[in-house]
Amino acid sequence: MASHVYHEIFPHFNWHTKSNAALLRGRVEEETHRQVLDKGCRIKGVSLIELGGTDDHVHLAIRIAPFVTVSDLVQELKGASSHEVNKVLGTRTLEWQRGYGVVSFGRRHLEWVRDYIRRQREHHAKGSAIARLELCEEADGDWRGGAEAEAEEKSG
Repeated sequence: MASHVYHEIFPHFNWHTKSNAALLRGRVEEETHRQVLDKGCRIKGVSLIELGGTDDHVHLAIRIAPFVTVSDLVQELKGASSHEVNKVLGTRTLEWQRGYGVVSFGRRHLEWVRDYIRRQREHHAKGSAIARLELCEEADGDWRGGAEAEAEEKSG
């Protein structure tokens, strides 16, 4: 199927450590990123573009094929990474919170998203994080279309 389908599906994901524990530093962060990248590279139809985060959450930019199911992908990445990190470290160190955030973006925003992910620690330190890319759940079911959210970000 994929060889006969043109697609540009670029989701941005984020998810948090359980209880927002500040675990993702040093060896734990290195091993977590290694395991997410390793698992992501082995999933058919998935190309990891960028990975970063802070002490309590990760961000990923990915290109996916149309047959990839977002919820299954996140479940695999979260489950495999925590399992493997804990195995390598020999202790139950890493657990993820339920849920995740996913926002789609187009090719023209790819470099902006990559830069945003690379500079996560800086954005959080300066208070310049983009709320829409940090959410892991809808606020009281209040869903607004992309144009409304973008207008708010520009005016805020």
